[in-house]
Amino acid sequence: MSTHRRKASPGAKPGTDLPGKQIQLETARQDSGQSITTSQGRVISDNHHALRMGERGPLLMQDFLLREKLAHFAHERIPERVVNARGAGAHGVFKVYKPLSEYTTAAFLQDPQVETPVFVRFSSSLGGRASADTVRDVRGFAVKFYTSEGNFDLLGNSLPVFFIQDPMKYPDLVHAMRPEPHHDMPQASTAHDSFWDFASLMPETTHMLMWLMSDRALPRSWRMMEGHGVHSFKLINGRGQTHLVKFHWRPRLGVQTLVWDEAQKIAGRDPDFHRRDLWEAIERGHLPEWELGIQAVAAGREDELDIDLLDPTKLIPEELLPILPVGRLILNRNPDNHFAEVEQSAFHPGHVVPGIDFSDDPLLQGRLLAYTHAQLHRLGGPNFHALPINRPLSPVHHFQRDAQHQGVIHRGRAAYEPNTLGQGTELRVDGSAEAEQPPAAELGSARLRRRSPSFDDHFSQATLFWNSQTTSGKEHIVAAFRHELAQVHASEIRQRMVDNLAHVDPKLAARVAQPLGLMPPDAAAAAGRLGFRSSQPTCALQEAPSLAQGSRPRAEGHAATQTLRVAVLVADGVDMVPVRKLLHELEDAGLEHQVIAPHLGSVGTAGGRTLAVDLSLGQSGSVLFDALLLTGGAAAVETLLKMGSALHFVLEAYRHGKPICALGEGADLLASLGFSFSPERGSALSIPTPGVILADGHKAQEAEISSAFIAAIVAGRHGDRLNGEAIPA
Repeated sequence: MSTHRRKASPGAKPGTDLPGKQIQLETARQDSGQSITTSQGRVISDNHHALRMGERGPLLMQDFLLREKLAHFAHERIPERVVNARGAGAHGVFKVYKPLSEYTTAAFLQDPQVETPVFVRFSSSLGGRASADTVRDVRGFAVKFYTSEGNFDLLGNSLPVFFIQDPMKYPDLVHAMRPEPHHDMPQASTAHDSFWDFASLMPETTHMLMWLMSDRALPRSWRMMEGHGVHSFKLINGRGQTHLVKFHWRPRLGVQTLVWDEAQKIAGRDPDFHRRDLWEAIERGHLPEWELGIQAVAAGREDELDIDLLDPTKLIPEELLPILPVGRLILNRNPDNHFAEVEQSAFHPGHVVPGIDFSDDPLLQGRLLAYTHAQLHRLGGPNFHALPINRPLSPVHHFQRDAQHQGVIHRGRAAYEPNTLGQGTELRVDGSAEAEQPPAAELGSARLRRRSPSFDDHFSQATLFWNSQTTSGKEHIVAAFRHELAQVHASEIRQRMVDNLAHVDPKLAARVAQPLGLMPPDAAAAAGRLGFRSSQPTCALQEAPSLAQGSRPRAEGHAATQTLRVAVLVADGVDMVPVRKLLHELEDAGLEHQVIAPHLGSVGTAGGRTLAVDLSLGQSGSVLFDALLLTGGAAAVETLLKMGSALHFVLEAYRHGKPICALGEGADLLASLGFSFSPERGSALSIPTPGVILADGHKAQEAEISSAFIAAIVAGRHGDRLNGEAIPA
């Protein structure tokens, strides 16, 4: 018999207790720290000197202590994941809002009083573990629920659809996306020939490409990113009734994104931008939250939507089927050890609990096989489930034995079933009439290597996505396609891709093709190539507002500004009188600020005091902040006007649509850049273009200034401001 249970925690971090069901990870037993031992517990008297023949002689092979230490060091890294290698994670809890018995018998979805422990891993898909966080990519959003009925792994992505329909093409997709094998470049990027060669020959990728080229592939933070189960799953209730469902995670902070120029610069300044953001938010008590929702379709009624729910390249627009809120996820504890918890965590779509089952989505079915092989290879054998981060909270009893890294000492004679030698009575599990039975399936169909004709529509949902975007959203998609295809050296690949885009929207295709030196996009040429399937559009909607960037509701009140960062630009002679109270107002709203000056240390104020500096201009950048406060003081502004780094800081923040508040002479920093911004005559505060607040700090009320500034920050990015694209930054 094998039963895994967690030991009691030696001490949890303040404010992170999970009543009754906190996940406890075993920690290495150590003494007071005054001694060091081998892995077998032998005390080492000298951890500084290897054994050698004389003081200047060669090392001796008999130094087992050195050999053991070096051998462990040489094997410390396990093979990284083929995809989703770079990531981070956190612990938390999930609570359902109300019993979901109408849809499923899954126990963790029944009792609103029960907190189910979870571990969540976020990741980027393309790059290796050493790549940057802010590359253009689909992000992984994997949740492990430690339920009373066993572990349930809900694997998801930040985008609601996928590139391909059939698992036979998954290795080809990944090989095409990865660095090209002859020179192993580029890292963490699809902007190269092999990916677009594959994509242009596989029209089914088109819908996913539209999402990938949008700002949704550039999240501001994992805390401000959606998650989607992508595949359809089955929920089964106590009466045996089945619903096909799609799972969705909605962030409490709303969906917020970067722009491409900003994302590239952040990758250079802080490649750990997303990882650091998640860690620091939890450490400071700003706990990330998501709402779980489902779209459910009763079995037998799938055809009413005219969308094949088994096709992972399709979604169900919320205008056709609203998302039902189910429960809330809160992350409240960072890992104690990144390797033991994040790297060794093993997620698998086959880990489901009673009441949840797999649909016949072919890609999902293929992942059930692929993930098993991946975990066996990466974690060294079939006992990866026994690693502390992967152990269920519920009892485990089976007759699987031995293999590499067996962490349990099994007792008794019986390692088989049925048996009478284990407990003295017969143990038999043979599938009685009362046992859980899978839903009935259609049998007797011919064996085929063929897809359903209902999978053939590759463009109507891509068109729907394009039609639903804002003007600025469309501009960013066009710019992204142009950037990616400009890195493709083979002109025939670029031509094939824009020909495919002509089936999405002719104007989109023409705009993408215009700077690439191509022939006009030809939809007929695309339709004549192998791999193109002719199909009537299956999506009747022309637009779906729910698909537009910025369509998700943002958080309200204090939560809307929590953990957002304001850069405060100062120099010697800064007028701090109107600034101090404003900063207090920002802090009260949950905003964080950092003082940035030409040098570290401190600056002198106009009132003769000193102000501590957090960062120098040389070690910072506007891309690392969500908003900018330009302080007044004639001497300070005169100094900043002579510094290219200060002017670039302001230019860049303006170009990226960041909220900017300029106090007094701080407005001169904007005016010197070619903007004729000045407060309206007789007014102490004005907003000459979206997201830019000009204020006379000595005349306007602090509350009036802070209210306008905070409102601009809550509104997010202001992409429609005056001459934004003309800014040379």
